[in-house]
Amino acid sequence: MSSPHQVEVLLPVHNEGESIEATMRGMYTELSRVADIGFIVCEDGSKDNSKQVLRSLAAELPIRLNLSDERKGYSKAMREGMEMCESEFLLCLDSDGQCDPHDFAKFWEARNSADVIIGWRVHRADPLVRRVFSRFFYMLYQTVFHAPVHDPSCPYVLMRNSVAKVMARELGEMKEGFWWEFVARNHRHGFTLREIPIHHQERSAGVTQVYKWSKMPGIFLRHVAAIFTIWNQTRHAAPAPARSVKSRHA
Repeated sequence: MSSPHQVEVLLPVHNEGESIEATMRGMYTELSRVADIGFIVCEDGSKDNSKQVLRSLAAELPIRLNLSDERKGYSKAMREGMEMCESEFLLCLDSDGQCDPHDFAKFWEARNSADVIIGWRVHRADPLVRRVFSRFFYMLYQTVFHAPVHDPSCPYVLMRNSVAKVMARELGEMKEGFWWEFVARNHRHGFTLREIPIHHQERSAGVTQVYKWSKMPGIFLRHVAAIFTIWNQTRHAAPAPARSVKSRHA
């Protein structure tokens, strides 16, 4: 069954009850000026009032809800949302308010120029520990995959439905590095990639609990193991051509 919308917006939500209503209303106002949109919300076992807020919003906005009583994790929530996609295009954003919906117009204008349009956070509004880890890991990552992007962990992504369905089946090795894996697998499959600089903002509420100095050794080792697992799984795939990515400044 095809979606009545031109593009569906996939949002993973976990304990965002304080901010999710304002975030989604802002997204809907801005994105619906550019295209006919609907939301796919994959709620991931929140312990606050996120579910109640989302049910209330679904009575007003075009939202399909995937609610969970148990924590699934970011990766599984995203894969389930990708599998749910019925529109021709799927836009993935995080629900923490760091992705500026104003940038969507550039993505939509470029939607037919590549299979996947990826954001590039030229100036990241993230804690130092996360930026340091990402830079160091990026250098290792590129020695293995040579992916033609500057920011393979950016959660601002527009893709074709066909890409979403392939990724929904294959992703899952990098529990804390979903978008790193997404870019690597797309590149190894030969899907065309395009990168567009975006504005990156402070979180609208809360503080991420994943990237703390005390957790870095374990995260790093898991990421490194996952890199070589993904490389082994995809090493017989034809690599994407070097010209598959185009970058432009906002």
